[in-house]
Amino acid sequence: MTFDATAITLPTSVRTAIERLGVRGFSAYAVGGCVRDSFLGRAPQDWDITTSALPEEVETVFSDHRLIETGIEHGTVTVLFEGQPLEITTFRVDGDYIDNRHPSSVTFSRSLEDDLARRDFTVNAMAYHPEKGIVDLYGGREDLQKKLVRAVGDPEKRFDEDGLRILRALRFASVLGFAIEEKTAAAIHQKKDLLRNISPERIREEFCKLLVGVGAKEILLDYSDVISVFLPEISPCVGFDQKSKYHCYDVYRHSVEALSCAKPDLLTRLALLLHDIAKPSTFSLDRHGGHFYDHGAKGAEMTEEILKRLRFPNDTIERVTLLVEKHDFPIPATERVAKRLMQKMSDEDILRLMEIKRCDRLAHAEGYREPVESLSAIPELVKKIRAEEACFNLSGLAVKGDDLIRAGIPQGEEIGRALQMLLDKVIDGELPNDKRILLEFIAANR
Repeated sequence: MTFDATAITLPTSVRTAIERLGVRGFSAYAVGGCVRDSFLGRAPQDWDITTSALPEEVETVFSDHRLIETGIEHGTVTVLFEGQPLEITTFRVDGDYIDNRHPSSVTFSRSLEDDLARRDFTVNAMAYHPEKGIVDLYGGREDLQKKLVRAVGDPEKRFDEDGLRILRALRFASVLGFAIEEKTAAAIHQKKDLLRNISPERIREEFCKLLVGVGAKEILLDYSDVISVFLPEISPCVGFDQKSKYHCYDVYRHSVEALSCAKPDLLTRLALLLHDIAKPSTFSLDRHGGHFYDHGAKGAEMTEEILKRLRFPNDTIERVTLLVEKHDFPIPATERVAKRLMQKMSDEDILRLMEIKRCDRLAHAEGYREPVESLSAIPELVKKIRAEEACFNLSGLAVKGDDLIRAGIPQGEEIGRALQMLLDKVIDGELPNDKRILLEFIAANR
């Protein structure tokens, strides 16, 4: 990797903005994540500019552009270049943090050094100017080379200022595949309870990015005490001996190992992290070893509560909950079973369920892992059912409610029960999906 100015190619809008501010006598730099990502060979998602110009001076410089002032109290003016937003923020010094989240005041500064000193991590505290080059006061490039996440200055102070930085550190380490510097890591463990002051929405946002990172396994294992602050349900799983020859890991380690086998898909990894969440509460022991009867159903209930608490969208809650509920169900490779699954979940989620079962098996004790090859049979059957346009739900049934009313079935719940009975017969292969035959069956069995 290249850690000099040649690694950075500014978009035209960013270069133009920096040059325009410079012509008017103001310092301006690209700063933060865009510089970091450029060094890492990643395409920056956003380009942020920091400047010595005060907000009203920024507005004057860009008076010929459309401006958005929603962040102006914190020094940010958003300038639209050909419809694309570019955030330009004045150098600033934050006042005291009174709620472990937000500064009590913001003081604008003319000093880039002041602005970089308030930033969270060294890899995010670098600035770049196309002529002046890189400004790296805290060893950000060195930490990039070492693959380290390190707080700027005193890590305890950084986390006291903003408790969300604790989870941001874990997220950066996971996404980048970095380790966390020793003093920063110690401060994370010590200050973890500051996360209790953070909104569920912000926790969810950072945690989701963490889960799909390349280093998620290491972070989840090394910082289970931190994750337990907002996911206390995992605490009983950590170190819980399953007392089974089928398992070589405790409940939590098994879940994380399974998660690490999965593709970086959020719903899949959420379900894998939580799939055995109910094992400690359903544990029983006999002469054959440990058992966890109904842990899938109980786990689904716990998963729903967890995801609601973290303000996940309803669609995500429903889908992940169902995946957790079904993860341990035996799924014979038959068209009947495939059709039953298709009634309850999308084709995409059926693939997720098979992926969850695959990863679950891979995280069992070697020698006691069920073969994963058979798991491809259900998705193939789903494709076949789709290709044949076979009936698997009420919308595909040859008989409709109106047909049953005309056949003399009373309106109301009885219509629904009759339709479901016919669907079950068709799915089970006891009747063909033929309107005449279905109506004859109803007439004969009233």
